[in-house]
Amino acid sequence: MKIELITAEQTLPVRHRVLWPDKSVDFCRVPEDDAGLHYGAFCDEKLVCVASVFIDGQSARLRKFATLHEYQGKGVGTLVIERILSDLQTKKMASFWCDARESARGFYHRFAMEPFGERFYKGDVPYFKMAVDLASGDIVPKQRQDKE
Repeated sequence: MKIELITAEQTLPVRHRVLWPDKSVDFCRVPEDDAGLHYGAFCDEKLVCVASVFIDGQSARLRKFATLHEYQGKGVGTLVIERILSDLQTKKMASFWCDARESARGFYHRFAMEPFGERFYKGDVPYFKMAVDLASGDIVPKQRQDKE
C-alpha cells in the first residue's frame, strides 16, 4: 500500500461511494477543497481511502475521511491517520481535530484524540468534536503502545 497526496477531484469517487451514495457527487465537495491537503491510500494502484486536511493557523482539521467498505477493518485508515499526524508534526502544527461520528470515537481515541464539547447531530447521526495536542510529542496509536 502507498499513501500519497492527491487532488480534491481524486477524492470524490471514494467520498461519494462511502459517505453519501444517495447524493450527487457535487454534494461530496467541500467549499475549501482547493485549499486542503488530500491524502489517498492505494492498494494495487486502486484508491481505497481518502482523507482531507484543512489548516487554519496552527490547527489542522480532518474532514471527509472515507475508506471503501471492502477495505475497512484492515488497518488502511490507521495508516492514513498515522501519515497525516506525522506530516502535521513535521510542519509543527499545534493541534489536529475532527467531527467524529460517535460510533468512531474509539478509532480516534487510539491516536490520543479526546472528545470536547457536547454531542451534536448531523441529521440523525450523533457526533463529537475530537482533538489531539500535537505539540505534546509523538502520537503513537494506543493499540501499538500496548504491544510494545
